[in-house]
Amino acid sequence: QVHFVESGGGLVQPGGSLRLSCAVSGSIVSNYPMGWYRQAPGKQRELVTAIRINGSAHYADSVKGRFIISRDNAKNTIYLQMDTLKPEDTAVYYCNAPLTKNYGMYDWGQGTLVTVSS
Repeated sequence: QVHFVESGGGLVQPGGSLRLSCAVSGSIVSNYPMGWYRQAPGKQRELVTAIRINGSAHYADSVKGRFIISRDNAKNTIYLQMDTLKPEDTAVYYCNAPLTKNYGMYDWGQGTLVTVSS
């Protein structure tokens, strides 16, 4: 059974930064690509970034140059460093092993809410 526990969200002003963490039960972090999704109010959950087994990463155009995904295999944890945050980044953020741009391979965790507002 794989479980995800996301943390690190909060309220931040535009231009600010946050670092999200996702603790993963089950040894999948080193064996699968891992990703961060987000779901804004009234919108479908979407993949914003993923990190491959070899460490290379893919970013959605909306976050490219501002977000960085990383992985600690020993801690079974993935991270998302978010800089230069914008109001449109406001969403609940989830981690998972990506299946499609809208769905992960496993059941979703509770997510962590990021609110960007002045």
